Amino acid sequence: MLPTVKVNKKYFTKLDLSIIPSPSYVIDTKIIKDNLRIFNKLKKDTDVKILLALKAFSLKNLFPIISNVLDGVCASGLNEAKFGKKYFKGLISTYSPAFKDTEFSDIMKYSQHITFNSISQIKKYKKLCVNENIEIGVRINPLYSEVEVSKYNSSSFDSRLGIHINQLDKIDFTDIKGIHFHSLCEQNFDALENTWHIIWPYLKNIVENLEWINLGGGHHITRSDYNLSKLTNFLLKLKTLTNCQIILEPGEAVVFQSGVLVGEILDYVHGYNKKIPNIAITDISPVCHMPDVIEAPYRPLLMNEPDKGISVVLGGPSCLAGDIIGEYNFIEKPKIGDKIVFLDQAHYTLVKTNFFNGINHPEVILWNSEKNDFKVIKSFDFKDFETRN
Repeated sequence: MLPTVKVNKKYFTKLDLSIIPSPSYVIDTKIIKDNLRIFNKLKKDTDVKILLALKAFSLKNLFPIISNVLDGVCASGLNEAKFGKKYFKGLISTYSPAFKDTEFSDIMKYSQHITFNSISQIKKYKKLCVNENIEIGVRINPLYSEVEVSKYNSSSFDSRLGIHINQLDKIDFTDIKGIHFHSLCEQNFDALENTWHIIWPYLKNIVENLEWINLGGGHHITRSDYNLSKLTNFLLKLKTLTNCQIILEPGEAVVFQSGVLVGEILDYVHGYNKKIPNIAITDISPVCHMPDVIEAPYRPLLMNEPDKGISVVLGGPSCLAGDIIGEYNFIEKPKIGDKIVFLDQAHYTLVKTNFFNGINHPEVILWNSEKNDFKVIKSFDFKDFETRN
């Protein structure tokens, strides 16, 4: 199981749940601005470029404040590249495990960097990129990762992501400007440094051909225990060592701790054993609203959960038997109609929501915890379900 990252429980304590519709994603703009201040300082101290990973978070209403600090976005294909170009100022860096011929000319219209996943795709599209003055990158697989959950380990031997680092001598680096790797997931600085020690012996013979090195995402830079001083020194040394522009692609770290998912207890059904007699049905579906609970799995943090108490299994409203959020403790058994709040739900939730069983997406609310005001920026209804395909 992917361990749940600890979050600061002081956040969202002033949120008045009585006026929040259920279910809702609530995002505190103050926390995002606090996170951006950390990135802004890192940029000033190191001259690194920082891109928002749209795969983790792509709420365009917040792009004005994010793009004032970050240098652009990294996209995973045509739609994200087009979306980034339309709503976010700065660099568009696009990577995909494989590009389609029918989309590639449009991808070139919206991208300044295009990173390829295989030697065959480099050969196929290199000349087109050179002709359009698009900088070409190559994704490498360092064959090293400290990610314990296999579904999130993109650097395993059998990963489909990136060219094995020991195959770099098979690449013609003429006209190739950059190297990209991504081997982290919710990790501190040491994992990045350890990965670099594996990569550098392979890169030092080709680095003179390169203009930029993209260190990917998974850097939990805005976490309170992240070693920012070590990262800063490392990035400065890296720039001197390689004479390249260094790029980071955080996603989760940009909006870390900034969002919650508010739901409601709808009903109880009979428990399946004496130890856990309480099974609650909520209006939050992990299948529809936070799919990582099903895919990873992981256990989202419940606001104000005590270490011990009355155990309640919280489940969703869909027909899937496995639509279970998890088992949680309560000081008192929550009543039907009571609100529940899951922490750190901005990233990899809004981007993954789906209409399975016709279940509506949660409303999306921007909240300013300093002014204690909120605004519903998106509600969903039948029309959204009807026009989904």
